[in-house]
Amino acid sequence: QVQLVESGGGLVQAGGSLRLSCAASGRTLNNYIMGWFRQAPGKEREFVAVISRSGSRIYYADFVKDRFTISRDNVKNTMSLQMNSLKPEDTAVYYCAAASARFGETRPGNYDYWGQGIQVTISS
Repeated sequence: QVQLVESGGGLVQAGGSLRLSCAASGRTLNNYIMGWFRQAPGKEREFVAVISRSGSRIYYADFVKDRFTISRDNVKNTMSLQMNSLKPEDTAVYYCAAASARFGETRPGNYDYWGQGIQVTISS
């Protein structure tokens, strides 16, 4: 079992930045690809970014390219999402997740472990 806990969410103005963190316990994260997802009210959970087990490969959803940066530290068993140039449409609950799947997996159903989610609100 892997337990994941997100932190770092909050309320910021459009154009601002936030850094989300995901701390894991139970098992070492280097056995899993790690991803960030988000879910806005009334919408389905959507893929944001994924990072490979070693951290050498990264893939982003088109809507966050050049604005968000995913990273991981397998020694500290953590993952982060640096979010810059935030827009009101980025408002959502953000989730970190771990999967034993192949790198590049973007489907939420194929992730094995999830955090509880953290609210990110961007005001205009």
